[in-house]
Amino acid sequence: MLRTPPSRRPLLALAAAGPLLLLAACGGGAQAEGPAAGGNVVQVTMTDDGCTAEPNTVAAGSATFMVTNDGASAVTEAELVNAGGRILGERENLTPGLEADFSLDVQPGTYSIQCPNAATELTPFTVTGATASAAGTADPLFTAATTGYQAYVQEQIAQLVPATQAFAAAVEAGDVASAKALYGPARLPYERVEPVAESFGDLDPAIDARIADVEDPTTWSGFHRIEQALWVDGTTAGMAPVAQKLVSDVTQLQTLAADVTFQPAELANGASALLDEVASSKVTGEEEAYSHLDLLDFAANVEGARKAFDLLTPALTVTDPELVTTITQRFDDVTTGLAPYQRGDSWAPYTELSTEQVRQLATAVDALAEPLSTVSGKVVAGAGK
Repeated sequence: MLRTPPSRRPLLALAAAGPLLLLAACGGGAQAEGPAAGGNVVQVTMTDDGCTAEPNTVAAGSATFMVTNDGASAVTEAELVNAGGRILGERENLTPGLEADFSLDVQPGTYSIQCPNAATELTPFTVTGATASAAGTADPLFTAATTGYQAYVQEQIAQLVPATQAFAAAVEAGDVASAKALYGPARLPYERVEPVAESFGDLDPAIDARIADVEDPTTWSGFHRIEQALWVDGTTAGMAPVAQKLVSDVTQLQTLAADVTFQPAELANGASALLDEVASSKVTGEEEAYSHLDLLDFAANVEGARKAFDLLTPALTVTDPELVTTITQRFDDVTTGLAPYQRGDSWAPYTELSTEQVRQLATAVDALAEPLSTVSGKVVAGAGK
């Protein structure tokens, strides 16, 4: 969820992506599926001036946020942010005329609808009434899913921190070859749980921003700043402070994530967000612009999305077994499509793929993202039934 205008994508990469363009524009393939049955419906309209929410006050309980881009060119995403600044739900990559939705259980309190890059980025949003039980909290299948995902997130970040420390140590030692070898392994756990980092506002840009994602290049930090130094400049000169800050940022992520709990719909929204990451930057070849390890990130995003979905599967099988079958098969199709490009513990450089190979991967992601985008609504509507 990088705060960037849609114009940042290289035109050649867009041309290669082919059918992926519609997928990325629809927020990870998310077509507007309509509100969860029996819940609040909030119409969020994005313009360059800002976002409006109608209504801007709802009662606690299930809510579906129907997001529409009404001609905004600078604004392509809308987020629900709590008073502590954590992003609870979002839809990204919505170009003018497109719409998508996300569903959540919302509790009493003050929130904001945030639209990055709008003239007015924050719009107040209020939830009233008594605290409502999140959908599925009484269902042991959903409880197992949320606790399982919490453990998975902590496990991945527990891998991320030492992997980043080893990468940073090689950078500080001036060992370019070792730093290049350690770069990919440090990226994997981060990409599997990227939506969790994104939920903490500016932490994800600090860790994962690309050069086009920052207004002032002198403030650029994180993995990709070092990636450029390693693969373009062939040196680690001047990168020690960047490496040290990167370690500090992932350590902060570990601290923040230790206390985070999830509701079932957040797992579904997170899975869709990971597919959106694949659509918006991995298959296009813009994420790893210097190392060209985009397929490594692609695979990790898919792994993280599948983990969230697999944890929800026992509960979803009770309410919509056909949807489970469809999504499971399409996850398998994406994994099968990626397999020919695996190279031991890593992946083929993105630059080795032909336009047709990229198109095939994009088509498989598109086919998966569409049904996956419906899961949060199914969870909110059907949990506990």
